[in-house]
Amino acid sequence: MDVTPLIWVVGAIIVIFCIVVARGAPYVPSHRRYVRAAFRELYPVGEKDVLVDVGSGDGVILRLAAERGARAVGYEINPILVAITWLLSRGNRKISVKLADFWLTPLPNDTTIVYAFTVTRDIEKIAKKMQQEAIAKNRQLWLMTYGSEVTSRKPVKRLKAHSLFSFEPLQRDEA
Repeated sequence: MDVTPLIWVVGAIIVIFCIVVARGAPYVPSHRRYVRAAFRELYPVGEKDVLVDVGSGDGVILRLAAERGARAVGYEINPILVAITWLLSRGNRKISVKLADFWLTPLPNDTTIVYAFTVTRDIEKIAKKMQQEAIAKNRQLWLMTYGSEVTSRKPVKRLKAHSLFSFEPLQRDEA
């Protein structure tokens, strides 16, 4: 039996996951229990919401938001994880996943909250984008982080490793 094709497939998968880490956080599965608590206690995600998950991985955040009635949009740059999310979420009209780079893609107009598993090197860049989006949309946007906190502003609430931040549509010269 020739194992060469299998070696190439495994090698390609490893390369994809390694390249993705250069653009964002590594794939780490979310713990449903902690996310459910954050969606209940920090920001009560519900039918009025459109949640965007930055680096949506296997889509667990999207499915949990949809369970609460929200429309959920995932941005993921790893095509393997996009396929996994699509398979696990198929049939759920409240969930969509895009093979897209969050840094290069504007948020949907009706976004209310962004969820991000963050690494320290990206947190202030996310905050800057959130502020720009709040200005462009001329309304408040929420950011829920897991991991790192935005150092340039105080969280509205915290729950263990989750933090919630508000971004208001300040004047452009104030932002």
